[in-house]
Formats: sequence, structure tokens, C-alpha cells
Amino acid sequence: MDRIMDRSIVHMDLDSFFVSVECLRNPGLKGKPLIIGGSSDRGVVASCSYEARKFGVRSAMPVRMARQLCPQVMVISGDMEAYSKYSHLVTEVIANEAPVYEKASIDEFYIDVSGMDRFFGAHKWCLELRQKIMKESGLPISMGLSVNKMVSKVATGEAKPNGQRKVDRGTERAFLAPMSISKIPMIGEKTYRVLYNMGVEKVATLREIPVALLENLFGKNGVELWKRSNAIDETPVVPYTERKSISTENTFDKDTIDVKMLKSLLVSMVEEIAFKLRQEQKLTACVTVKIRYSNFDTLTRQVHVPYTSADHVLIKTASDLFDKLYDRRMLIRLVGVRFSHLVYGNYQISLFEDTEHMVNLYQAMDKIRFKHGAEKIKRAVGIDALSKKGETGTLLKLRYGKT
Repeated sequence: MDRIMDRSIVHMDLDSFFVSVECLRNPGLKGKPLIIGGSSDRGVVASCSYEARKFGVRSAMPVRMARQLCPQVMVISGDMEAYSKYSHLVTEVIANEAPVYEKASIDEFYIDVSGMDRFFGAHKWCLELRQKIMKESGLPISMGLSVNKMVSKVATGEAKPNGQRKVDRGTERAFLAPMSISKIPMIGEKTYRVLYNMGVEKVATLREIPVALLENLFGKNGVELWKRSNAIDETPVVPYTERKSISTENTFDKDTIDVKMLKSLLVSMVEEIAFKLRQEQKLTACVTVKIRYSNFDTLTRQVHVPYTSADHVLIKTASDLFDKLYDRRMLIRLVGVRFSHLVYGNYQISLFEDTEHMVNLYQAMDKIRFKHGAEKIKRAVGIDALSKKGETGTLLKLRYGKT
């Protein structure tokens, strides 16, 4: 535990990142209530300005509700290429200065500056890095510094907008104690309601609940809740590496000409790696399909698409590519799919024109996959191929739209 408490971890978060990029590109937008998201009332809010938040507008809110709360709000369609460009710019600044850093999302970073006090001063170094980021990118960024990732993230939230907060070693519990339990990362709406109904509103109260009771209520997450309420977080800063592509392929034991099975398998493969994209908070802008005939001729075809990690978009794209590739009516021994031109971005971010219903559907599907495994929920069209391979398990058939 002493080694853990000797750490110094800084969390940096670009403030209202998408909005800030839009204001940088168009200074006339500064100070106005803005929404980045779908232009139709059925769309969702991907990001909003602090001026819009004053009216109660929040991310993931339906645009129609945001307009009701703030009739004068301006809605801007997202530009993932621009956001990715600025994210990479900030990443490069950090990479050139930081000893160990983790890129947690398109706009969020953790840096391990443990031991730096002996040479330079961790706090001073962090302040200078923050200034350098703002100078070179033109974007506001907030910062929190403490002994672990969780407390630093909470400190960043308290420092927003465009501020900084240092939690001195040994004061972490006192820092968290008066806060609402909603400030603790991993406490979502459902967990909050359960605790609130128990009379638990403050972190100080949460830490007094016996860990066994929390474990009984929330499983292993209950133990983690107790640790976090006591400012305990041993999670390391994971060194960042940029993944350029993600792919999967299947070589058949026996060459096949069963087109229905091939296309069903393709659907299942796309679902698999699209889920991995969302797990890693990434989007793709290029889809490639590969087939290998029985005579070992290998053909590939690719197409560029707007940044997405949505199954229903990627499945249609891959299926169209397969139809264009498979023109010999020969036996096939291999089929593969690759997503490339990856950028950081949550699935919700990519749904600038999709509906609240679609967002909720993907969140529900991924929740099941996280809890029970990626193979436990599949589209009906993809089940046939897996059934022939004996991999269906306890699949839930899913039918909606045209997929």
C-alpha cells in the first residue's frame, strides 16, 4: 500500500472538447449555447457548451429535449476528422513530455509522474505541461493531481472549466468526504438510485457501509465502490499505443460455396470487431473485406465511410463489398474483415444523425456483452453460420431495421 500511496498521477481532460474545437474553428461561436449532435429532433447530444449546460442540457440527451430546455441553442453537426486531428495534436505534446501516459479517450489522459518531485516537482511540471498544451492547441484543458487515477479524475471535474486542482497526499479521504456519491466514477444512475434510497448521498456515508453489505448488493462492484469511497485505487497508468487497425478472418476446414453461410459469418465477424471498437472507444473510417478462393487467389476490396462503430452501418458496408468481390462462383477457403483509419471516439459520438432509440439499443446490447460475453447476443442473420460451427451457445436473437 505504501508504494501505491507514493504515486503521483495527473488526469487531464479537454473541456467540452468538440465544442471547443468548433469555437476554435469559428470564434463567433464562443459564449453561445451550442450542441454538437444530430440536427433532427430525433438525434442525440454528443457534446454541449457550458452555456447550454446552464439550462440543463447534457450529453446523451435527445436533441428535442435540449431545444425545449434552451430554445436558442445552436445545433452543429459533428466533424470527427477535425476532432481526431486536434486529439492527435494534444497527444503529441504529451508524448514528447511525459514519462508514462495513457490516453483514456479522445479527450482524456492520465500521466504517471511518480518520483518527479525529487528532480523537478510533479505539480510544477504538470502546470507547465498544461500551459504548453493550451498554447500549442488553442484548446482549454483541466487538470487534477493526486496519488491515484480515481481521485485525480474527480479533482479534474472539480477544477472545470479550464482549471486545475491538486489533492495533497494524505488528504484524499477528506477531499472526497463531503461530495455527492455521484462524483465517484462508476456510480451510474441505477447505482445512485439504489444508494440514495438507502439514505446514502455523500461519500462520507458510503464509506461507513460495511464492505460485505455493498458486495451483497452490487457483487464485486460493491467492493470497488467501498475502495473508491475510501480514495483507494490501485489501477496503473497503462502506456498508450496507437492501434492502426482491427481485423478478423476465418479459414474453413473445408472449402465452401455456401453464400448464405458466408454472408451470415461475415455479419457475425463484423459484430465481433465492431464491439471491440466500442470497447476501445474507437471509430473506423475504412472497411476492407478479403476472400481467398480454393486456388489460393486472394482478393480484397475496401471503401471509406464516415467515422463509425455502428454494426448496422458496418454490416451493410461489408456485405456490399463481399457481393462485389465474390464473382467467380468458385469455392472459398477464407473470408476476412478489417477496419482501419481508426480514431478515438465513443459510439455515441458517432451517432450525430442517429436516434435516441438507436443509441439506447447499442448501449443495451453492449451491456449484455460486457456482462455475459460478446458471443451471447447476435443478430438472427448471423446465427446460422455460428450454428453450423457449433458456437451459438445461449444466443439471443436480435432483429431490427434491415440488418
